Amino acid sequence: MTIDIRRLRDRLPREIADLEREARREGYRHVARLIDEWSIGDNRFEHHGERLLGAYVDDALVGIGGMTVDSAISGALRMRRFYVRPAMRGRGIGRMLALALLDHARSFCTVVTVHAGNDGAARFWESLGFQPDGRDGHTHLLELQRHSDDPATSDLRRCVTPRSP
Repeated sequence: MTIDIRRLRDRLPREIADLEREARREGYRHVARLIDEWSIGDNRFEHHGERLLGAYVDDALVGIGGMTVDSAISGALRMRRFYVRPAMRGRGIGRMLALALLDHARSFCTVVTVHAGNDGAARFWESLGFQPDGRDGHTHLLELQRHSDDPATSDLRRCVTPRSP
């Protein structure tokens, strides 16, 4: 199984409707909010440091995750709208999405926040180094190390980071 991480911009993929239906069946509304906010232009992940990624397996969209400016903490970014299809969970897809976004964030900020919606999500974010921090509307916070200017480090990063156009 090959997992391809792609940057989503300009338009949402048609397959996002399938993700939204699955999320809604599980009681989650955040994918529907992503679609609604995108369609009216409220959030297109186009501000400084923001990014929306899709995870694809065999050209099928199986997961999504984004990062936006955190309005509560100056200079911070916030993980948002993460969802992986139930049948695809436990295969590292959410981790790949998160790591690609964190790698991207290092060029823009030193703090990333997230609001973990349940205990499973909290465990997931904590496995990535996020620490519980229940202030300012988020549940967890991660302090990042900025990328080194060392070209060798940059080359190494390219080798170990999932593909993200």
